[in-house]
Amino acid sequence: MSASEMDRERAARLARERQQQLTKPAGSLGRLEVIAVQLAAIQRNPLPEARPAAALIFAADHPVTAHSVSAYPQEVTRSMLGNLARGGAAAAVLARAVGVPLTVVDVGVAGTPEETVSTPRHPVADHLRGDLRNDDAMSEETAALAMNAGEETVAALESGTRILMLGEIGIGNTTVAAAVAAALLGQEASALVGPGTGVDGKGLQRKIAVVDDALARVARDGPTGPMEILRRLGGPDLAALVGAMRRARTLDMTVLVDGYSVSIAALVACRAEPELREHLVFSHRSAEPGHEIILRELGAEPLLQLGMRLGEATGALTAFPLIEAACLLHAQMATFDEAAVPTALPRTDPR
Repeated sequence: MSASEMDRERAARLARERQQQLTKPAGSLGRLEVIAVQLAAIQRNPLPEARPAAALIFAADHPVTAHSVSAYPQEVTRSMLGNLARGGAAAAVLARAVGVPLTVVDVGVAGTPEETVSTPRHPVADHLRGDLRNDDAMSEETAALAMNAGEETVAALESGTRILMLGEIGIGNTTVAAAVAAALLGQEASALVGPGTGVDGKGLQRKIAVVDDALARVARDGPTGPMEILRRLGGPDLAALVGAMRRARTLDMTVLVDGYSVSIAALVACRAEPELREHLVFSHRSAEPGHEIILRELGAEPLLQLGMRLGEATGALTAFPLIEAACLLHAQMATFDEAAVPTALPRTDPR
């Protein structure tokens, strides 16, 4: 066992011991106790902290939208970048409410950026990408650049960042995410493809057919590993999310995973690096039907179930106060000794 692993085990043990000493019945704070111990191990600190915290959104469009898989046109992604920058998007509202800096990185949004919008645009955004049905989503170079975009963005965060909330935005991204998940899990497209932006009826059938065709195309070349599946069926937003998670682990951050697409990026990351799973907390169960399958595969019990399916890290931002509550309760509650509270009823004389 490495020194780092010993530090983690010691911090977790001390955190569990403290939980037993706090002025409450053992286990009475439920998941909040579990989260405090998990964060203690990640931070190698028996008294973990939720701040500094940060939220990152990776934005990209996907050529698969040419197959009419979304209820909205591709131009919506570019418009939403402006809305985020101006503070009018849901993620921006929530980030202000919880006092967390929000960074949006353009890793592949189509069109020319608005001059008035200062969203960082990574060089990978200008690389050509395929439509899944007929071509691989990314070349090896594009996939590597996208991964680096995620890693570099996390590395540039405030030193000592403890909680990282990850999200995505981009028309077509639930289609590519479903394709990645289906390939990883060996599932039929119909099990993972959902309404996304709100398609139903014929739109949903088109979406399933596109993913079916993409899966058949990749299957013709035989079994592939998780990173190759990501390259061939995913997109730069998913690849950037994987890179962000990998760098977060090396910096002892806890990743607060958003909904469907981010969970699928987490599945890729955990298949490639199983030890990364210990750094993940899942914020909510999306209304996207396939999310339940992904969560079960990851052994994840999300904190919230509110019927949300927006993306943009909104689920993670909504759940963040629970993470902070877990840390504050763990650190600031009195122990039985400090409060002079008896730990059990006194014994009575059996006579």
